[in-house]
Amino acid sequence: MIELLRTPFRKRSAMELLYALAGLPLALPGFLYALIGPATSLAMTVVLLGIPLFVAIMRGARGLGAMYRGVARLLLDLRVASPPPRRSRVGVIGAWTGALADSTGWRALLYMVIKLPLALVTTVAAVIFWGYGVGLLSYPLWRLLPVADADEVPRPSVSGANGIFLGTVPSILATAAVGLVVLIAAPWVVRGLVQLDRLLVNGLLGATTLTERVRDLEQFRNQAVDDAAARLRRIERDLHDGTQARLVSLAMKIGLAKEEIAGANGPVDLAAARIAIDAAHQSAKAALVEVRDLARGIHPASLDRGLDAALATLAARSPVPVRLQVELRTRPAPAVATIAYYCVAELLTNIAKHSGAHHAQIRVSQNGERMQVQVTDDGEGGATRNGGTGLLGLAERVRSVDGHLQVDSPIGGPTVVDIDMPTHV
Repeated sequence: MIELLRTPFRKRSAMELLYALAGLPLALPGFLYALIGPATSLAMTVVLLGIPLFVAIMRGARGLGAMYRGVARLLLDLRVASPPPRRSRVGVIGAWTGALADSTGWRALLYMVIKLPLALVTTVAAVIFWGYGVGLLSYPLWRLLPVADADEVPRPSVSGANGIFLGTVPSILATAAVGLVVLIAAPWVVRGLVQLDRLLVNGLLGATTLTERVRDLEQFRNQAVDDAAARLRRIERDLHDGTQARLVSLAMKIGLAKEEIAGANGPVDLAAARIAIDAAHQSAKAALVEVRDLARGIHPASLDRGLDAALATLAARSPVPVRLQVELRTRPAPAVATIAYYCVAELLTNIAKHSGAHHAQIRVSQNGERMQVQVTDDGEGGATRNGGTGLLGLAERVRSVDGHLQVDSPIGGPTVVDIDMPTHV
């Protein structure tokens, strides 16, 4: 009940009321544009002026659609993905056929046609409910307002239907009660009508599912190319600065040992030769470790035994105690398993470096054709995608296989990262 009483005074209700009142003035020009513009261009086609006019009208429809999306974003906080830009075609005929095939422009014109009657109903309902609600609720105050000298001009009686007079205390209180009910109902009525407008904006002014999918695929392709190029540069840098330097040092130390054993500078110094061979041995082992780490970074060998074995290896190497629980009915595709492995590895690294956690948990489960990976820790919390801990990169990597990553990390903890991905792509 308290929540119902607070609803008319919330910011959302005020913004929806403002959107409802602004809807009609914005809808009328758009309605006229959608009806008159294409008809005028069609009539002028016979004199060849209609073709450039129609192209301009379709571009204007896109601009008006962007304006309506901006109003919805400003007042309703409705985030709608912008449609892709129209692809220009060469020549007058190409521009005309491109405008004819511009589904974004046509959908914007359809929105402007539907918008006017909906905006009319929404505006009228908002004025009636909010106006009558405020008016009836404040009726007791009207009765207290002085209208003139009480001795010369009598206070007019207010009468309702069937000769019921609203001058008595019960009738005044009943009027205020009716006003309260209407005022409580007003934001919900407006919200329901505005919700219809939300659906229209989403369906007609935003990007279609197909265009969003194509855009995501193009973005993922670019990210995959950039990620592969960065990975190759990292491997080249590691080989050049790490492994190659180790091997050069190994060759030099073996050369020194050979010289000592050969006795080129005098008697054979077995102690010096042993020291040189020991140093070469240490360099060889260090080079092997670096090569092993580099190979693990390219493709973890433990993944060949399954995702559960690979995650068990990560948990065993983690400096923070990790509890692992894997419940998979089918083996995920190699690409999905690799992404899950690297995500868990990055999350465990973040836990060890930034969280201050004492315990962590990894839980992997399967629901139909989807796989859920959850990593939890009892650290300080406060992790965000833009916090410099690589979560944004993980989210983009998960999206490349039609998955999504969600972070819940309040200050003080705990931090829960949920990853949902398909088992096969």
